[in-house]
Amino acid sequence: MLRLLFILLLASVVQVSAEEFSFDEAEIEKKIWHLGGYAEARPGLNLLDQSAAQSRLRYYGRHVDDTLPDFNGKLLLEGSLEKDWAKLFVQPSLDYTNTRLTHDLKLSWYEAWLQAKPNEHVKFLVGKKSLRWGKGYAWNPVAFFDRPKNPDEPELNLEGYWLATADLIRSFDGPLQTVAFTPILLPQDHDLNHEFGSSDHINWGGKLYFLLYDTDIDLIMMGRGSRNASYGFDFSRNLTTNFELHGELAWVLNSSRPVISATGQQETVSGDAVSWLLGARYLTEQDTTWILEYYRNGNGYTRSEMATYYQKVDQAWTAWQQSGASSQLQRLGQNQSYSRPAAMQDYLYLRISQKEPWDILYVTPALTSIANLRDGSFSISPELVYTGITNLELRLKGTALVGSRRSEYGEKPNDARVELRVRYSF
Repeated sequence: MLRLLFILLLASVVQVSAEEFSFDEAEIEKKIWHLGGYAEARPGLNLLDQSAAQSRLRYYGRHVDDTLPDFNGKLLLEGSLEKDWAKLFVQPSLDYTNTRLTHDLKLSWYEAWLQAKPNEHVKFLVGKKSLRWGKGYAWNPVAFFDRPKNPDEPELNLEGYWLATADLIRSFDGPLQTVAFTPILLPQDHDLNHEFGSSDHINWGGKLYFLLYDTDIDLIMMGRGSRNASYGFDFSRNLTTNFELHGELAWVLNSSRPVISATGQQETVSGDAVSWLLGARYLTEQDTTWILEYYRNGNGYTRSEMATYYQKVDQAWTAWQQSGASSQLQRLGQNQSYSRPAAMQDYLYLRISQKEPWDILYVTPALTSIANLRDGSFSISPELVYTGITNLELRLKGTALVGSRRSEYGEKPNDARVELRVRYSF
């Protein structure tokens, strides 16, 4: 039923566009097309911490060395066909992962959408798309209709969801320069957008955008459906040419998270969750870019909740070693909430990159750190990017995870990781 409604909606958009515009065969021959993308290889080496909680849950019962190499490959294509008021865009991605323990080849359609733009004030879109709402660099708590970013790699392409949306735009003279309204319909069942939440809902919401006093402002909401009702606000303002300030605030009604209790049982804790982010980006005269963000995760775990979880993992590990019973480890490993990025409540993100230091052409070094302010653990990632060969990017990146036992980064499966990324764009 949901898929039928979605197809009917797509047909209505195409029909409205066709009624307002017509074109002859000569115009079809003048269509503008584009085909591009990139192919990349990412060999890496993981230095495992085999006594860490996440390592025990992931590798128990398997023989792994202290060093675990892996290889990741990706072929991402982008194709578009555009003529006057209509545009078709597709972005398939073929991903390959190979380690000593497993290998996987997966084809995903990151985006596949049809857009109709009758005039500069109205735009319709139907298909699969990543909206990228929010002003944050590493996190976007207001991105209710998007998949979450990986703060270690926030610029990577994200797989979108199947949806229908529109942009209605008006411009004015004066302090209020632009107003735009973007409604969203996102159907969900066991086949369509099944990862979005509980099944058989047509999720709805939208965004109201203002350009007011040279400040970008968004008011965002999502009605109750596959997920709980949510309300958001974000802003971005260039205080000077080289200094930008941004922030986000998200309020999720009756949010819930699974919590491992002191008895080892999983319980559900519910309540409204308020998450927010405040950040800045600064570009110096020497082409050094500083990005700093503080993130408060209102639905994150407290330090005591995480400590209880790690304690239960230790107890389950001891029980497995003594008796061979793995049921407790299996149950704890099925709970992915504790191992997700930014699982706790307070984080600080810092990235510093320098373009062509000491006049070394085509070289950009960078340093990134993510700190958990609740338990003092953190990651630090130096990297070096070289772009001196046409269409080829070489990046060498290392990451060290630092933290005591029963801290978030201290219980990650790796102590460190080194990775080389070779990306060819076409």
